Amino acid sequence: MTSTEKPAAPDLTDLLADSPTNWGKWGPDDEVGALNYLTAEEVLRGIAHVKKGEVHTLQRLIGDPKGDPVWPGRTPAERTQILDESTWDGEGAPAFPGGLHYADDKINAFLQGSTQYDALGHVWYGGKIWNGYDARTTVGGLQKASVEPIAQKGVVGRGILLDMARFRGKATLDKAETFTHSDLEACAAAQGVTIEKRDVLVIRTNFLQLFHEQGEAFYEGFCEPGLVYSPELVQWFQDMEIPNLVTDTIANEVTFDPNNGTALPLHNALMRNLGVTLTEIADLETLADSCAADGQYTFLYAAAPLKVHLGSGSPVNPLAIK
Repeated sequence: MTSTEKPAAPDLTDLLADSPTNWGKWGPDDEVGALNYLTAEEVLRGIAHVKKGEVHTLQRLIGDPKGDPVWPGRTPAERTQILDESTWDGEGAPAFPGGLHYADDKINAFLQGSTQYDALGHVWYGGKIWNGYDARTTVGGLQKASVEPIAQKGVVGRGILLDMARFRGKATLDKAETFTHSDLEACAAAQGVTIEKRDVLVIRTNFLQLFHEQGEAFYEGFCEPGLVYSPELVQWFQDMEIPNLVTDTIANEVTFDPNNGTALPLHNALMRNLGVTLTEIADLETLADSCAADGQYTFLYAAAPLKVHLGSGSPVNPLAIK
């Protein structure tokens, strides 16, 4: 190996050989993982943080005139108008009693091409997905651990915003910038709040603002900021019983781990092994402004992705209610 060559990234099977797992914790047929932590008591704990009845929707606009940020290789949603007033301009137009006219349209989109929930079976290594299901169950669609069970259950609990961009005094975090669970705790302390067990973690980097400013140049040397893998971080997620990680980046974590070179190891350590649900591409700007203004960083978090049979992900418009 020359001095300019990088060592090969370790296989995830080796990197995560001693990583904790929740396989079997909720039975051999479980498909929602750590969302099982969100019991009725957790819903009520979240409701207790509604103080003003202020509602923030967290979905980014699909078909944004400024462009839709997506994972490299995916294409933004395409909306096509099918019917509009011009449909009735010529002969052979639809005819309804009473003279009804209407508009109709459709979209062609990646299910994970907007603010979205990952199915627990979305990523894997070693031939096994969440809960030990065979990776061959993904062929032709996720027969196990698809997004449908998550959508059927819904996600409701206490959410906490961790505004890492403001905490670090930046408009946006930088490309490949990392932070740890200790940084999350320090951010929370600076905001005057404590991360509690079973909280839905909502992390703001504002990194996607750069997409709107830079356009296609945003993808050059693509490496998002985010959480960085360590055994201690994974154990912290396990001990804290975190059900759901929500971020405003495309993939929740630093894209390529600077310490070992692997791509998205936390998708596997957290989602595949612990059953932590991941939510990506959230729009946290109005929520963050509100939290900075009134000092309230906790809220009722509620979300329900679309019920897509066999889907590996689904669009969602989460709610943060303060």
